[in-house]
Amino acid sequence: MTIVIGFEGSANKIGIGIIRDGEVLSNPRRTYITPPGQGFLPSDTARHHRAVILTVLKEALEQAGLKPADIDCVAFTKGPGMGSPLVTVALVARTVAQLWGKPLLGVNHCIAHIEMGRLITQADNPTVLYVSGGNTQVIAYSERRYRIFGETIDIAVGNCLDRFARVIKISNDPSPGYNIEQMAKKGSQYVELPYTVKGMDVSFSGITSYIEEAAHKMISSGQCSAEDLCFSLQETVFSMLVEITERAMAHCGSGEVLIVGGVGCKCTRPVHRTYYTMIFLTSVMTYYNTFLFTTLFLFDFSDILYHDMIM
Repeated sequence: MTIVIGFEGSANKIGIGIIRDGEVLSNPRRTYITPPGQGFLPSDTARHHRAVILTVLKEALEQAGLKPADIDCVAFTKGPGMGSPLVTVALVARTVAQLWGKPLLGVNHCIAHIEMGRLITQADNPTVLYVSGGNTQVIAYSERRYRIFGETIDIAVGNCLDRFARVIKISNDPSPGYNIEQMAKKGSQYVELPYTVKGMDVSFSGITSYIEEAAHKMISSGQCSAEDLCFSLQETVFSMLVEITERAMAHCGSGEVLIVGGVGCKCTRPVHRTYYTMIFLTSVMTYYNTFLFTTLFLFDFSDILYHDMIM
C-alpha cells in the first residue's frame, strides 16, 4: 500500500496530509488570519508558514500513527499560488524528502483540487467549477487532459469577495467568504449590480470596482444595509458562474457538476441555492467539495499519475 505525505501552502492556509491508497490518515492545518480590512501579504504569509510547518508535520505523523520510514513519497504544491509561501513549503518538502530518502513529487494545485473532489464524491466524469481566491475556471476532462472551457478574464471570484469584505471591514476569521455568507442570510433587499458574462467567460473587476466605490455611500444613505450588499453580491456572482457552467455541461454532454476550491468550500449555501434551479431544469447530479478536507493532497496517488497532470 502506497503512503504519501503532502505539503500544501499556496495561500494563507498551510496543511500537511497523509493518505494511504486514498484513505485519509491525517490532515492537520493552520490558517494565517489578518485583521478586518486587511488582506494577507506573501511575505507575512510565508513567515507564518515557516513558524508552524514543523509543528504541523509532527501532528500529521502522530495523528496517522506513522514514522518517516513508513512514508513512500513526499508531495508538495508546485503551483500555481503565492510565490513566497510556495517556496517556503517546497523547501521544507524537499528537505524532508532528502532526509528521509523518499521520492519527491510536485503537484499542480488546480489538478489536486479536482482530484480531491473526485475522490471524496466518487464523481465519474464531471464538469468542474473551480472557484477560489486566485482561480475561477470551468473545466472538463478530454483526451487525457483537463481542458478549460471558461474562466475569468480578470480577477477571481474569491478575490472579488475578499476585496468587498475589506471595504466594509468584514472579519477574516475563518474566512471573508464564509462571513459574507452569514451576513447575506440576514439580507432582504436585492441591489442590482453589474453582471458580466462574455460567452464562456466572466468578469469580476467591474462589479468589484462598482461595489468598492458605492458600498459606503449606499449604506450611509440608508439605501441598503451591509447585509443586503452581501446578499446581492453573492446572488450576482454565483449566477454568473452557474450560467457558464451550464453552457459547458451542454457542450460536453455532462450529467455531473463538481464544485471545488476555497470559494466552493466556504460559500456552499449560496452555491447550493443558485444551483437548485439548474438542477431542476437539467436533472443533473451536483457534487460539492466538502469543507472537511482542505489540504490539497487528499487524492488517489495512482489516479493523479494516470491523468498525466501538467503545469
